[in-house]
Amino acid sequence: MAYRSSDKTRKKKDTKRTSMMQAAVRVFAEKGYHAATVRDVVQAAEVAIGTFYFYFPDKETLFVHLYEETADFLMQTIGQAVVGRPSFSQKVYAGLSAYMNIAIYEPAVVQLLLVGGVGTVPSLTAKRRAFRLKLIQMWQQILDNAVHQSVIISQNTRRTAEAITGAVDEVVLQLLEYPDSEERVETAVHELAAFVLRAVGYNEIIE
Repeated sequence: MAYRSSDKTRKKKDTKRTSMMQAAVRVFAEKGYHAATVRDVVQAAEVAIGTFYFYFPDKETLFVHLYEETADFLMQTIGQAVVGRPSFSQKVYAGLSAYMNIAIYEPAVVQLLLVGGVGTVPSLTAKRRAFRLKLIQMWQQILDNAVHQSVIISQNTRRTAEAITGAVDEVVLQLLEYPDSEERVETAVHELAAFVLRAVGYNEIIE
């Protein structure tokens, strides 16, 4: 019985932590890092302020944890979308589609990754750099394989991967400005995929 009670308590604690993290994403996206307060987060999560301090010593620590988990979620989602796709063009489309759909249906997540805390949370600098590097390396691996298979022209795949990563972010940020962004996302994915394929010298006939 003691083990069951302990397991139940742990699950309850995990639920409270998850609730606070989900609430914090919305609060930071709506108010920005500086304006958001610990009280805003606990009110949105409907937990006591003491519960917050049980898990996090301060707002900055919460923000960094939130950023790490959000970045991991995005990378896993894109990775799962890409893996198993047989062709280069399908990998490009799947990766872009996964990212942009998260941006449209979970805009607070992308706002946190692209905008939140920029220049305001010193401890986040290295985390942000690591996340960006993972995105670049993901695209570079796809490009390297395509060059090896002669599906695209030989090129500096690292530089191309950097350019793709930046271009996707810009399109996402612009798309979120439209009130009807959900209706535009499919077209945006197709247009961005076409842009990437042209830019890398994709040879559809070979593939």
